[in-house]
Amino acid sequence: MKKLFLLFAVATMSLSIYSCRETTEEKTEDAMESAGEDLENAAEEAGNEIEAEAEEAEAEMEEEMNEDDNM
Repeated sequence: MKKLFLLFAVATMSLSIYSCRETTEEKTEDAMESAGEDLENAAEEAGNEIEAEAEEAEAEMEEEMNEDDNM
């Protein structure tokens, strides 16, 4: 009876450790995917900001050039 109980305890512990490993791997994968998506979003946002600033600078330059031509 004692051996049966120990065998059951060891089997239960083995299964719990194995299932925790799978859960950890899944969480790690999810975290990596999320970080990748965050980086992509940040890069896209930065690109949009740079593009907007460039367009604004171009508009200012054209405005200044028009003012100089009118003088």
